[in-house]
Amino acid sequence: MDREISKEEQKKEKKKKIIKYSAIGVVIIIGFSILFSTLGGSVYSKDLIFSTVDKGTIELSYNATGKVVPAFEEIINSPIDSRILEVYHKSGDSVNAGTPLLKLDLQSTETDYNKLLDEEQMKRCELEQLIVNNRTELSNIAMKIKVSAMKLNRMQVELRNEQYLDSLGSGTTDKVRQAELNFNTGKLELEQLRQQYENEKLVKAADLKVKQLDFNIFSKSLAEKKRILEDAQIRAPHKAILTYINNQVGAQVAKDTQIATISDLSHFKINCEIADTYGNHVYVGGHAIVKINNQKEEGTISNVTPLSNNGVISFTVQLKNNDNKYLRSGLKVDVFAMSTVKDNVIRLANGSYYQGEGDYNLFVVNGKNKLRKCKVRLGDSNFEHVEVISGLKPGDKVVISDMSDYKDKSKLKLK
Repeated sequence: MDREISKEEQKKEKKKKIIKYSAIGVVIIIGFSILFSTLGGSVYSKDLIFSTVDKGTIELSYNATGKVVPAFEEIINSPIDSRILEVYHKSGDSVNAGTPLLKLDLQSTETDYNKLLDEEQMKRCELEQLIVNNRTELSNIAMKIKVSAMKLNRMQVELRNEQYLDSLGSGTTDKVRQAELNFNTGKLELEQLRQQYENEKLVKAADLKVKQLDFNIFSKSLAEKKRILEDAQIRAPHKAILTYINNQVGAQVAKDTQIATISDLSHFKINCEIADTYGNHVYVGGHAIVKINNQKEEGTISNVTPLSNNGVISFTVQLKNNDNKYLRSGLKVDVFAMSTVKDNVIRLANGSYYQGEGDYNLFVVNGKNKLRKCKVRLGDSNFEHVEVISGLKPGDKVVISDMSDYKDKSKLKLK
């Protein structure tokens, strides 16, 4: 038998239905919200940067960091242990070649140099004395040879006379033998003197050569001392800007300690570093592009270090236009070491979106006022273009500005 449902139960059932349908409605609204947020949205065209895909050549490049340094820079070291007496210029001054920069205490060095000058004079006198003595001794021996030769001629005449008298029967055999003995003895004495003369010439020449070598060595030491004394005057070797000077008057400076630096701040070069994984693409004579204040300057790679240091390789770029007005010593710049060339490739303008070879989600213009997200695979690059491997075709118009705010969108409307 049917039982009448109470009003309280009817209210409970009605309340359950309301809650159920309300929950379904909330879920549907949330779902549509998520769907619309994913599929839809809008963006102003004037806020975006576009690039049209085309075909062309890409000269591959590898990004390096660079620092602008003076094309010419020379460090001036103290050639002696001394102390600073006077400073004539300050950092930033323009100096000409030969301009005095500072004064060192040279008293002890000058005293040593003067002593060496006296010693050089003494050695020169000793050398001249040796030359005179050698000449005198050799002249004495040469005179003895002449005298001995004259005696030998007389003995030869006496021998012929005795032989003639003996042939006439007026002489004796003993006198002939005595004359022969005297002649032969004189001949040996003359030969001995001549041999002594030749030996003495060799000995004297050797002694003189040793003395001359000793004098030459001393003269070179004196010349080096003179050079050090002149260098200790601390003058600018070239016309340049004084970028550093030790201006502490009275300070002690050790030998080979830096006391000044001069630089040519009108011409510059770039000291660069690149990851050693790209080391085989950097070589002396290679082409490089340097970006300075949104300007591009061409250069040539020089002086590549052969060894990796902490995962990087260092090299220098000599700029063709090394007096660009935007160049400043210490300025950080982007450097692109150019490598091989790829012809007839699909390419896209380079930008901040590109982080290396791989897959990307880029927005492509689809229709008149719509953007559609496409999966694109990008390859090699240079500072101007990126190689498109797949996902785009020539003529496609692609957004290359930062779209991270729309990473969850698959479609956008252009305003």
